[in-house]
Amino acid sequence: MRLERAVDAYLRHVSIERGLSDNTVSAYRRDLAGYVEWLEERGIVDSDGVTPALVAEFAAERASAVPPPAASSLARLQSSVRGLHRFLAREGIETDDPSARLKPPKLPKRLPKALTIDQVEKLLDASGPAPGAAAETDVVALRDRALLELLYATGARVSEAVQLDVDDLSHGDVLRVRGKGSKERIVPVGSYARAALEAYLTRSRPELSRRGTASPRLFLGARGAPLSRQSAWLVIQHAADRAQLSAHVSPHTLRHSFATHLLQGGADVRVVQELLGHASVATTQIYTHVSVDALRDVYATSHPRAR
Repeated sequence: MRLERAVDAYLRHVSIERGLSDNTVSAYRRDLAGYVEWLEERGIVDSDGVTPALVAEFAAERASAVPPPAASSLARLQSSVRGLHRFLAREGIETDDPSARLKPPKLPKRLPKALTIDQVEKLLDASGPAPGAAAETDVVALRDRALLELLYATGARVSEAVQLDVDDLSHGDVLRVRGKGSKERIVPVGSYARAALEAYLTRSRPELSRRGTASPRLFLGARGAPLSRQSAWLVIQHAADRAQLSAHVSPHTLRHSFATHLLQGGADVRVVQELLGHASVATTQIYTHVSVDALRDVYATSHPRAR
């Protein structure tokens, strides 16, 4: 099979049958476009012309690039290549998997960066309307406060938050979230987030909605269109700047903080797994290391013979 057709078939498989997100499929498409281009430069245009030696050479060349790629980027690239060839072998398009011996790079175990509870409160306060603010500013600020309160209250990913519809809130004090692979989960919404959402829905969203075409999306931009991931990211960045937080605040920071604070408060790791929408508890357990570090700090400063 021609390489381009093989890649198209694989991407349809991961999108439709495996239900991977659009962002993940786009990343695979970029990775495999570079892989196909590299093979074509060496005269390989059909999938059955790929050998283990070529796969190994490609991986080695990418790993030694200048500047060196991040370990996570290299791991994703190799995962894309392995996934393609496993799929082709499983479908009988290739007789063997030439990537079977390709070993992914070891990723460093990095603990998520979580804000303290005081830092979260400063961030949330900085996102709301300022005293005496103009009505135009107030409309956007109410939306920003509702967005950040919801992210911290539910641990939702930014990509999940901007895909929410108003109807996803019609379950009282819980929220219906559609996660990776279109899997739905139900997450409780605390009183602070409910109050911020109510203020946004009654005082802000109707005005934003009038500025654009009708949309079921919960969060709308200044012109009435659905809020984009990039705009949501800027909302967080602007709030962090106004709160003068020295810690780096990324779109995932509130999700990390949500999980860390729950575990520090005594929540069971499997409950946190369900709330985050993780397929495996192993993914959630990285947050337990954060809580262990907090325990060590308390022990070191409190016990008379800890030092």
